[in-house]
Amino acid sequence: MAVVSKRIPVPDLVPVRRALLSVSDKTGLIEFATALAGLGVELVSTGGTRKTLADAGLKVLDISEVTGFPEIMDGRVKTLHPSVHGGLLAIRDDAEHAAAMKEHGITGIDLVCVNLYPFEETVASGADFALAIENIDIGGPAMTRAAAKNHAYVTMVSDPADYAEVIEALGEHEGQVPLALRKRLAQKAFARTAAYDAAVSNWFAAAIGEDAPAHVAFGGRLASVMRYGENPHQKAAFYLTPERRFGVATARQVQGKELSYNNINDTDAAFELVSEFDPGVSPAVAIIKHANPCGVATGASLKDAYLKALACDPVSAFGGIVALNSKLDAAAAEEIVKIFTEVIIAPEASDEALAIVAAKKNLRLLITGGLADPRAGARIVKSVAGGLLVQDRDTGTVEDLDLKVVTKRAPTEQEMADLKFAFRVAKHVKSNAIVYVREGATAGIGAGQMSRIDSARIAARKAEDAAEAAGAARPNTIGSVVASDAFFPFADGLLAAAAAGATAVIQPGGSMRDAEVIAAADEAGLAMVFTGMRHFRH
Repeated sequence: MAVVSKRIPVPDLVPVRRALLSVSDKTGLIEFATALAGLGVELVSTGGTRKTLADAGLKVLDISEVTGFPEIMDGRVKTLHPSVHGGLLAIRDDAEHAAAMKEHGITGIDLVCVNLYPFEETVASGADFALAIENIDIGGPAMTRAAAKNHAYVTMVSDPADYAEVIEALGEHEGQVPLALRKRLAQKAFARTAAYDAAVSNWFAAAIGEDAPAHVAFGGRLASVMRYGENPHQKAAFYLTPERRFGVATARQVQGKELSYNNINDTDAAFELVSEFDPGVSPAVAIIKHANPCGVATGASLKDAYLKALACDPVSAFGGIVALNSKLDAAAAEEIVKIFTEVIIAPEASDEALAIVAAKKNLRLLITGGLADPRAGARIVKSVAGGLLVQDRDTGTVEDLDLKVVTKRAPTEQEMADLKFAFRVAKHVKSNAIVYVREGATAGIGAGQMSRIDSARIAARKAEDAAEAAGAARPNTIGSVVASDAFFPFADGLLAAAAAGATAVIQPGGSMRDAEVIAAADEAGLAMVFTGMRHFRH
């Protein structure tokens, strides 16, 4: 049944006489409470928060003195009481509400300072099911929502970052808080409880193996407001989710300008790609432009890998993102800074490398502390008009596949190594993806075309352009291998790759014309393996 508003005018300034404080994060708590007390505000508190304040010498009323009922059930029940929620939800200028408060001895609560049990941090620490359940806050969200709903009379403070502004407003307005601030804090509080409930519900669904719950929500915490989105006329912001994964969202920015929307999108793509390569096997470098790789390579050193990656498409690399799978050293840094680069992202960086990069003040350097695990799954979300598409992250790796040789000729040892390399890269190229690789480095990449044969031709042309720029006699596609992210629906795409000089092919297989494609490969003398796994990326 809908509740009809009584249309009681909302006051601009509301005095704060009593404040309820109950927090898990005690950052700035004593200073905030001390300032409130100095303004003559009566303090009410619970459990550990009350002890913290009392130990600091502040006079604090225990919540049980307000409710007339002790905390019970290990603190599960302490604030869920009419004396608390009546004090939060009462419309002070409503005669009926005022009469009910008087009849039941309820005192209004004018300010609530609550932050919630650390559920997200508890789950991220690897806690078991029972401990995670105990860290689901009940009273905190209830008080937060009640105070935020009644922001006409109550100031709801859910973030320690807002303490100073609230105290400043109280000082400026003689112990009162203006409506504009109360509204903004209320919105922030509702957003916090929404994100909190999303974290709980998504964790619970995963814990019981529910792949497609009837309702789903996703929440995040604001990290930064972008100057604009993909284009200057689009507004944008960056939010952090509870997922703990090394990458752009968790990285420490050592230097450089603020990251843009496109920087974050491209850097994420770069680091996810380079994380496919084990640094214990070989240093690896990926250069990304517009979320697609324009060069990927392994080498004897990061410098060697970078130069090989750069050689694939030196024109597109200008203004790109460089991702490394191991510690950025001075030799690699010296090469990277020779051309304009937007972002460098690496797990670590040496002091010498930091000094070299520092000379390029606008160059953004991100240190992640580790690599993303390509086998670690999580839900990823894409919005469409009126809905959300939700799926698991693509955790398939070529090392885990049972590769099947389908041609008369089997790949050589070098071809097989390059085929695996090429398929790793193809996983991170927009479909239709074609990737040529020779001796641990991409030779040509075709991305995002409507026809697979076009991708094969574009990748070959890119290799020809790179060879001409380097003064080489022939493109690196001669003697290369080629990967396709999905099956060849016709033999024409495969034959285009053969014409470019490829000698071996890796593809998922599964086309109704597989036999025709295999026959064409045999006739061209190609070796071909099927993976049985597709890597569409849109």
